Amino acid sequence: MGDNFTRTAAPASEDSEDSDELRLARAQAGDAAAFSRLVEPLRHELHAHCYRMLGSSHDADDALQDALVRAWQALPRFEGRSSLRKWLYTVATNSCLDAVSRRGKRAMPVDLGPASDHTVVGDAPLTDVAWLGPYADAGLASGRARPDARYEQREAVELAFVAALQHLPGNQRAALLLFEVLGFSAAEIAAMMQTSTASVNSALQRARKLVAERVPPRTQQQTLHSVDDARLRGIVAGFSGALERGDAAALVALLTEDVTWSMPPLPHWYHGIEAVTEFAVKVPMTECGSWRHIPTTANGQPAVGSYLWNDEAGMHLPWSVDVLTLRGDRIAEITAFIGAENLELLGLPASQP
Repeated sequence: MGDNFTRTAAPASEDSEDSDELRLARAQAGDAAAFSRLVEPLRHELHAHCYRMLGSSHDADDALQDALVRAWQALPRFEGRSSLRKWLYTVATNSCLDAVSRRGKRAMPVDLGPASDHTVVGDAPLTDVAWLGPYADAGLASGRARPDARYEQREAVELAFVAALQHLPGNQRAALLLFEVLGFSAAEIAAMMQTSTASVNSALQRARKLVAERVPPRTQQQTLHSVDDARLRGIVAGFSGALERGDAAALVALLTEDVTWSMPPLPHWYHGIEAVTEFAVKVPMTECGSWRHIPTTANGQPAVGSYLWNDEAGMHLPWSVDVLTLRGDRIAEITAFIGAENLELLGLPASQP
């Protein structure tokens, strides 16, 4: 295995019935396959933690890989004074904190300036901004990591929450996630971050204040629970169909009066039903050409994979992942993450006929 910790399936005849304690002993003795089998059940939740810290699935990949290398190298010194899960979260958090110090925070268009007062045709991507990215939520648990955690696992990858985290210093970000998402105590976090309980409580107080200012009081999970499945499917299908038909009236019927539309890595964004409608009519419904869509989810929210017609290829090619934020049964925010890599991240097809 070396230092490349990819998923390793256990051979059917090899220690499939062994306890975690025996696997840990084997791993500490140098059995890399035993270490992989210990880590595998925790890999998804550790990756989600890294995404929350860093705001990018690709950065989360790198941070988790780095954390597993660190854990493998330090495993012979692991004495079992805490659970393996807590120890791995300690290593992963430190890996993320190092990444935060190197790369800074991830941004959304709203962070760069006010909404555009007119439609910008031919908006150019900003390549010198580290943009927040979408998260593939398939397989992410819907409940709480621990009974005393404040946020459910899917609530803690919602766009508003992850975007708010990016405005926190790394230590506050880590403390908030470890306490309110993962359910560790302030004393446990102090030990994990090698600081005092008083410092953790102070970081939590400051972090909660900022997040409360930036995150709506009602989460998307709470909203989605209040919308029946048929209505939710109708909203997603209606959004897709309106764009494909160029039907502005059908689109407007789905939107709140204060709707926003942003498209990272494009810097301009639009606020309010009139500005968003004008943009929709002038750009995606007119300038872009023919669309096809696939319903999906991202960040615990309804989304669509958008495909734009390409004459040269003779088919619709990946363009963006449009994540929808609902208020009641209306769309309050459209966040279109432009780039074929975002559809690939969600496991969507490479083309549409």
